Amino acid sequence: MSIKTILFGSVAALAAVSGAHAADAIVAAEPEPVEYVRVCDAYGTGYFYIPGTETCLKIEGYIRFQLNVSQNAGGRDANDSDWDAVTRGQVTFQTKNDTEYGTLTGVITLRTNADNATDQKTTLDEGYIDIAGFRVGKQYSWWDDDLSGETDTLSSNETTHNSIRYQYETDRFAAGISLDELEEDYVEKDGEGPNNFGVAAQVSFKSGAFSGYLLGSYDTDNEEGAIRAILYADIGPGTLGLAGIWASGANYYYEESEWTVAAEYKVKLTDKWAVTPAFQYFDKIDLDANGDFTGGSAYTTGVTVDYQIAENLRSKVSVQYHDEEDGDDETFGFLRLQRDF
Repeated sequence: MSIKTILFGSVAALAAVSGAHAADAIVAAEPEPVEYVRVCDAYGTGYFYIPGTETCLKIEGYIRFQLNVSQNAGGRDANDSDWDAVTRGQVTFQTKNDTEYGTLTGVITLRTNADNATDQKTTLDEGYIDIAGFRVGKQYSWWDDDLSGETDTLSSNETTHNSIRYQYETDRFAAGISLDELEEDYVEKDGEGPNNFGVAAQVSFKSGAFSGYLLGSYDTDNEEGAIRAILYADIGPGTLGLAGIWASGANYYYEESEWTVAAEYKVKLTDKWAVTPAFQYFDKIDLDANGDFTGGSAYTTGVTVDYQIAENLRSKVSVQYHDEEDGDDETFGFLRLQRDF
């Protein structure tokens, strides 16, 4: 065998070995399997499965900028401002999954209110567990379900409590009862403290163009209660709302007056514009040392205009006038811009 033949054979062998090593070097590892987020349509729009579970999650909330304006007809102190800008950010996490007892729901709502760069507060607005009609945790009471809420005052004090409640409901009828922990300070009888509990019960209905409910609550510490009725009716181009309340004395749920009546009519002018004029009358607004209503009257009247600027972007302007029989009258309102998601 010649030297030339040996050299050519060696070069060929080295090339083959080098090629094999090069091929081995560029072989990529098998990719890990990826589980993409799946849409969960069992509980409505916006839900998706948490990866690796059968629990559905929905995230929603809003960003709100609001300019509040208030002017007492008698004039304000020179050091007080007639207006105040506030910003709020809120996000809600809602989970659902099926169990042998029905749908298990969990809700957490976080809210941050910012009056300025240093005066800010983040709170747990809601946090509860709901299953088979039972709901436990920090939740809104039925007293929070009022008319538009801009002109009317149909509840007193905070309307969220650590509560235990049960509600039976169908598409047309609902009835429920709740046990509420009442710990915040409020106008009360002499010698009574805020560390007590209350009981609330309600029934509601829907029938064609009509809907409404009857709500009653009892403050066990003050031994006083209140009853509220609200009725809605679709009439003409809008919806008429009527409300009435009677309170036996100062109690956590309602203590603005011994009795009150309120009315509003929301007219949807177009797909984007809505106007709601409203009125409320209060009788016996004064309280004595025993927490009993003694006298005085007042009324509030106003109008609220809603405008849908774009999808998930809306605005609201509200102007109200309040007058008390033995006090100053006041004009107040706000301009709001809100982005929902």
